[in-house]
Amino acid sequence: MIITRTPFRISFFGGGTDYPAWFLENGGSVLGTTIDKYCYITCRYLPPFFEHRHRIVYSKVEVANEIDEIWHPSVRECLKFMSISGGVEIHHDGDLPARTGLGSSSSFTVGLLHALYALKGKMPSKMQLAREAIHVEQELIKENVGCQDQVLTASGGLCRISFGYDNGIDVCPVTVHPERIDQLQKHMMMFFTGLSRTASDIAGEQIKETPNRKKELTEMHGMVDEAVQILNGNADLKEFGKLLHQSWQLKRSLTNKVTTPQVDEIYEAAMKAGAIGGKLLGAGGGGFMIIFARPELQPKIKEALGDLLYVPFRFEKAGTQMVFYEPNIANGT
Repeated sequence: MIITRTPFRISFFGGGTDYPAWFLENGGSVLGTTIDKYCYITCRYLPPFFEHRHRIVYSKVEVANEIDEIWHPSVRECLKFMSISGGVEIHHDGDLPARTGLGSSSSFTVGLLHALYALKGKMPSKMQLAREAIHVEQELIKENVGCQDQVLTASGGLCRISFGYDNGIDVCPVTVHPERIDQLQKHMMMFFTGLSRTASDIAGEQIKETPNRKKELTEMHGMVDEAVQILNGNADLKEFGKLLHQSWQLKRSLTNKVTTPQVDEIYEAAMKAGAIGGKLLGAGGGGFMIIFARPELQPKIKEALGDLLYVPFRFEKAGTQMVFYEPNIANGT
């Protein structure tokens, strides 16, 4: 039995510049962090006593005899990519729902690859897991996804990630005094809008618009360094919140699918109640929203957004982890 735990992520700045359609010509960077909400993957070789060869349990239960019969795209392509010959049983559990802007699909893929490597008695690096998850999602599943989610969820922590013209990826942990990080976290609130969406559809529209949004994406790219300077300096943290607000205004202009009237109403209600800034997480359209506000004003904001689920969280540093390892290698032949 193998169990991996892979965190979800929050992207603060630079989202949209992590698509190859952008960074291979212009370079890109993002600032984001992983949080203490996780995707758990349990994996084992399935004993040969069942009529089926594979069993996959998530929001559905699948049984199959051939890998190509598996409906779940990430499971199917990861098993093929890893050349898994034995029958397997895979269970997924998540702390938060899928399709909500927290990089859950990439957490799943990174965590599954991590578990399958362990099943084969191998220990990949976190960057290897990230790059292979990118390959599975972009090249094998053909999803319209960027590259930040896989890197963040594999590596963990508050990071500045740079994407180069040569497809290079550089992960730089942001070094900030612990007291300032604590204050940053205390300014953050997260709410579930109740709306789920398929990120690939929204991202596909954004990718199509990339050639027409060079000015906006260049400005969003520059906000990453500006945000790091705020965190590393002595400026009031409200400047970070103001920058989030500017970034959200730019992001919502990229395509008409990024936001909705309901999302705009939520954001405006939070701002009227005292928020400094915020943004919808992920590609847009729904899911989770972060709000940046002074701690003393947060009760008023919770009241204003009383119909929404408030989800407390903390930053985490570990990235994908093996939390249980007891392989039954003999059944994998």
